[in-house]
Amino acid sequence: MQASTEDTTTYIGAIDAGTTSARFLIFTDKGKLVASHQLEFEQIYPRPGWIEHDPQVLVDVVNECATVAIRKFGMMGYDSAKIRAIGISNQRETTLVWDRETGEPLYNAIVWGDGRTNNTVRRLKTKDKEGRVSKLCGLPIHNYFSAVKMYWLMHHKKDIKKAINDKRAVFGTVDSWLIWYSIVKNLTGGKAFVTDVTNACRTMLMNLETRKWDPELLSFFDIPEDALPKIVSSAEHYGTVNDGPLEGLPIMGCLGDQQAAFVGQRCFQPGEAKNTYGTGAFLLLNVGDKPVSSNNGLLSTVGYQLGKDAPVTYALEGSISVAGAAVNWLRNNLGMIKEPKDVSELASQVHDTGGVMFVTAFSGLFAPYWRDDARATLVGLTQYTNKCHIARATLEAVCYSTRAILDAMTEDGNVPLKLLKADGGMSNSDICMQIQADILGIPVERPAMRETTGFGAALAAGLAIGVWKDIDTIHDYQDEKADVFQPNWDDSEREHSLAVWNAAVQRSMGWTDVYHSEE
Repeated sequence: MQASTEDTTTYIGAIDAGTTSARFLIFTDKGKLVASHQLEFEQIYPRPGWIEHDPQVLVDVVNECATVAIRKFGMMGYDSAKIRAIGISNQRETTLVWDRETGEPLYNAIVWGDGRTNNTVRRLKTKDKEGRVSKLCGLPIHNYFSAVKMYWLMHHKKDIKKAINDKRAVFGTVDSWLIWYSIVKNLTGGKAFVTDVTNACRTMLMNLETRKWDPELLSFFDIPEDALPKIVSSAEHYGTVNDGPLEGLPIMGCLGDQQAAFVGQRCFQPGEAKNTYGTGAFLLLNVGDKPVSSNNGLLSTVGYQLGKDAPVTYALEGSISVAGAAVNWLRNNLGMIKEPKDVSELASQVHDTGGVMFVTAFSGLFAPYWRDDARATLVGLTQYTNKCHIARATLEAVCYSTRAILDAMTEDGNVPLKLLKADGGMSNSDICMQIQADILGIPVERPAMRETTGFGAALAAGLAIGVWKDIDTIHDYQDEKADVFQPNWDDSEREHSLAVWNAAVQRSMGWTDVYHSEE
């Protein structure tokens, strides 16, 4: 259906720069998705456990997605001049370093799931005898976060150390790189070097309460503050794109991808939670206007700050390192499936896993275990096992991991959840969502419009530019009927399956003590 020539609708664009693919999406001022385009990009694996991206590819794939999406938008009869602004959501913790003068990357981006810093982490933990790092930033010392990647680069790459000392080089996360490259590289030579508060809080360098780079943390990780971007809110004017398919458009919103989905799912009240099933899986619970410390392996993080003078909302987060990435592994490494959606078809052909458990700890275990010595483990294999059982075990793995996080949230004294909002690629699988409801014992709600990450970025941009008055305005728009999956298992079945899963998790731990590669 083509747009009317009398179209008075305003449109917002969104870059969703994920871990394995990028999208560009265009939403109406009523929160409806009109056009989009998505492309996967290469994952670079230099050694076992190492994961990198080419920084130039990150820019190129975003521009190609934007070019095609805007072309589709025009072919549908819409006017691209009505796109008012763009927002960015991005993979978090992935770390880049580039020359502030030339804009040339000095190393490939080190991806959030990269495991090369395991030994570095052990040394830093020994150094942090009083646990000050976690108290200040809300995060454990772990290879997941950006600061240890920066530390590794400075201590293993002499040219980068020298460039930082000579004040020629800067560190940033993917949001900083995309904003800087889009606005600065061909224009002003360094003015728009920023990161939003939801990305900054994932570096281990930001004080969670002051929301500024913390001198004690900078000293601990040996990172100079002048090599880091300015911390800003998630919804304000960062600059105007200078070149390419988005030329002339202001960048008005920026959120780490999980916080973007948190906003896109409209988790605006304390006690509301969402789980995004992407490359990894990430569950965020709104805890209000003050950070909450966890005693059970959860992360204390910023949920969002939608404007310079807007209040800050905090969240507890549980992170699962591998979700959709395990499905891609079945496709790319084993050749078991041709498309990610095929895993659901295989899994639906069996009623259970035949006793198989798949602990997908390719880069160790994240929340609530935080065991970087764990590795992926398939247990319970027999001659009866076939690819359908392994496919179902792959889906179950992320669902059991989600249950472990929810249990940790309950133990931290928060109100038990009565409903989980789900989004991300794996949420498209009905069988996966039904398994999740069965394992949790509570309903799982999947929205009709599932591009919640891009929508959250668009919402932030729209709020900043005045398309929407406030966060309450958007509640009236997302009114399409959601899918709700009700649990079918009884309590005894659920508890038995959890006991089997926990036993499998224990068997995955300690493998790097047997086999490890040097940093």
